[in-house]
Amino acid sequence: MNIKVVRNLLLALLTFGYAYYCYQYVAATCFEIEGKTYYVLFDDAMISMRYAYNLAHGNGLVWNPGERVEGITNPLWTGIMALVHFLPVGQNQTSLYIQILGASLLTLNLFLVKKLVEQVSDDLFVMLSAIALTAFYAPLNSFGLLGMEVSLLTLMFTAAVLLAVKSEGHFNIWVYVLLAISTLVRFDMAVPYIVLLGMLFWAQKEKRRQHLIWGLGLLVLFLGGQTLARFLYFGEWLPNTYYLKVEGWNFSLRILRGLYALIQFAYFHNWVLFLLPLTLFIIRRGWKLTLMTLLLSAQIAYSVYVGGDAWENHGGANRYIVIAMPLYFIGFSWASVEWLKRAAISLNLKKPIFAEFGWRATFLLLFVFSLLTFNALLGDWKSIERWSLARRPDYVAGNERNLQTALALEKVTHPGASVAVIGAGTIPYLLPDRYAIDILGKADPYIARQNVRTPMGIPDIPNMRPGHMKWDYAHTIGELKPDVIVSLWENTSEDAAPYLTEYEFATIAPKIKVYLRKGSPNINWSALP
Repeated sequence: MNIKVVRNLLLALLTFGYAYYCYQYVAATCFEIEGKTYYVLFDDAMISMRYAYNLAHGNGLVWNPGERVEGITNPLWTGIMALVHFLPVGQNQTSLYIQILGASLLTLNLFLVKKLVEQVSDDLFVMLSAIALTAFYAPLNSFGLLGMEVSLLTLMFTAAVLLAVKSEGHFNIWVYVLLAISTLVRFDMAVPYIVLLGMLFWAQKEKRRQHLIWGLGLLVLFLGGQTLARFLYFGEWLPNTYYLKVEGWNFSLRILRGLYALIQFAYFHNWVLFLLPLTLFIIRRGWKLTLMTLLLSAQIAYSVYVGGDAWENHGGANRYIVIAMPLYFIGFSWASVEWLKRAAISLNLKKPIFAEFGWRATFLLLFVFSLLTFNALLGDWKSIERWSLARRPDYVAGNERNLQTALALEKVTHPGASVAVIGAGTIPYLLPDRYAIDILGKADPYIARQNVRTPMGIPDIPNMRPGHMKWDYAHTIGELKPDVIVSLWENTSEDAAPYLTEYEFATIAPKIKVYLRKGSPNINWSALP
C-alpha cells in the first residue's frame, strides 16, 4: 500500500470520526420539551437568526420590524440564515440546519488543512496532527457548531492561505475574490486581506502591478460598497455594534483588556506550546512560513486592538483568533516533528530505526498532552469533560434557560408585548411577534453611543466584557416601559431599583422569574402559575 493511499485512508478515518463527533455534539445541545425537540444556537447567533427571520418574512434586515438598526456584523451569514427560513420546518428546527451547515464547513476545512500541510511538509505525522488538533479544538467547535459565522470564516481563511501559498510566482485573483467576499461575512476580514495583499506584493515582485490593481481594487470595492449600502439602508456609516464595543471607553484600557485576554489565553494554552511554532524560524526560511505567521499574528493583534471578546471567561481562542488556529496547529505540528527529528539524529544511535521509533513515540505522547492541554481551556477538568461530551458543552445551560423563558413568555404574554432582554438572541427569535428591547444596546443606538458603565480601573480589567458594558435603565425601563423585563445585567440591581416600582417580580415557570409591568394589558395574568 503506497503512502498516498495510507494518507487518504487515515484522513477518511479522521473525517468520519469528526463527523460522528459533530453528530454527538448537536445531539448534546438540543432540548426535548413536551414531546418537541428544540435546536438552539449560541445566543449571539440567535440575534442573527432574528434578523434572518424578519428578512425572510418580508420585514427587512431588522431586529424589530420598522426599526433599521444594524445590530449584526455578519450580513452574508445572516443572509444564509434567512434562506433556511424558507424550508418547511418550524422555528424549533431551523437552528439544526445551521448546525449541519457549520459542521459541513468545518469538515471541508479539514481537507484544506491537509492540502496546506502538504505545501510545507511531507511528514505524515505533521498532517495527521494538524488535522486532528483543528478538528477537535473546543472553541472552534463551540462557535462553529452553535451557529456562529466562525465556521464559514475559518474555511474561507484557510482556503485563501492555500491559494496564496500555491500561487508561488503566479498571480491568482481568486485569493482576493475569496477574501473580498469574506468581508461580507465579517467586515474585519479586511485584516487578513491586507496582510495577504502586503505579503504577496512583497513576494511576487514581477506581479506587483496586478496585486495593487486587483488587490486594492477589490478591497475598496467591497468595503466601500458595504459602507455605502449600510448608509443607504441603516443611515449609519458604521455598524451599531462598532459604537457599542469600541467607542465610549478609554483606548489604553481597551488595549490593556485585549492584552489581558491574550495573556490569559496563552497561559492556559501553555506558554511553551504557544510559542513553539515561532522556533521554526531557527531552522526554516521561506515566505510561506512568514505568511502564515503574519496572518496569525494579525488576528491576535486585532483581538488586542478591539479589547478581546466577551467570552474569554470560557477560555480558549476567541472569535477573532480562532479562525486562524488551523495555521497555529500546522506550525505547532511542523515544529514538533522537526525538533524531535533533529533530537533523534543528534543521539547518533547505531541503529537508525531506534531513533525513528523514539522520536515518533515521543511525538505521539506530545500530541496527546497537547490535545488535552489545548482543550483544558481554563486549566480545569470540567473543560475536558465538556470537550469530550461527558458533560454538556459550553453555553448549553444558558441556551436551555433562554429557551424555557421564551416558551413561558409565549404563554403569559400577548402578541405585541414588549420584552426587555439581556440575551438578545434566543428569546426574541422565538417570540417574533413580540417587540424586543435590548438592555445592553446591540440593537439600540441610544445605548450603543453611551459611555461604558462598568468600573474602569486597572484592577477591573478582568471583569471588562466588550459589548456588555453599557446600559441605561432610565431609558430602557423608565422611558420604553417594557411589559416584561426578563433579567437585569450583572450587579446592576441598585441602578434599576428606582425604575422597578411599577413592576412585580413574578414566577412564570418553574425556577423562572421575570419582572412584569403591573396592570399591563399585554400580560396574560390568568396564565401565571
